[in-house]
Amino acid sequence: MQSLPMLRLRSLLLLPVIAASVLATGSHSIAQAPAASSPLTLRANSTEANAQTGVVVAKGNVQINYPARQIQATSAQAIYYSNERRIVLTGDVYVLQQGNSLRGETVTYLVDEGRFVALPQPNKQVEAIYLIQAPTAPATPTPASPAPFSPKSQFQSTNR
Repeated sequence: MQSLPMLRLRSLLLLPVIAASVLATGSHSIAQAPAASSPLTLRANSTEANAQTGVVVAKGNVQINYPARQIQATSAQAIYYSNERRIVLTGDVYVLQQGNSLRGETVTYLVDEGRFVALPQPNKQVEAIYLIQAPTAPATPTPASPAPFSPKSQFQSTNR
């Protein structure tokens, strides 16, 4: 039987491998399709990985960086369900993707769909900020230049 520190170290070493391999295979994103071997980096105060269930639990100051999909996220906890290909972030979740942001108490990321589902704390709301591109304005013709100003009066006086 392995000691607890060795088991944790093993789990820590397996986490990026499991997450990167499962997230990188056959997944699609609205933003950008990932490369064949695009790593997902997960940092946390502690992690546990269960090879039998395919579940990885990260707790405490969780930080996720997934450059292939331009995703950065923070939360108190993250649970990755490799069989279902989803990540559930809980506890003051903040997600940033291509300038768009999402805040909520619980955010589920559906890997194959490249989609987030956010839920608020009771009696609160989810906050989403989206960058919306302004439509390209059609080129407007340049107005004709006005005649140059002349200090001479255009009125002629007649002396009678």
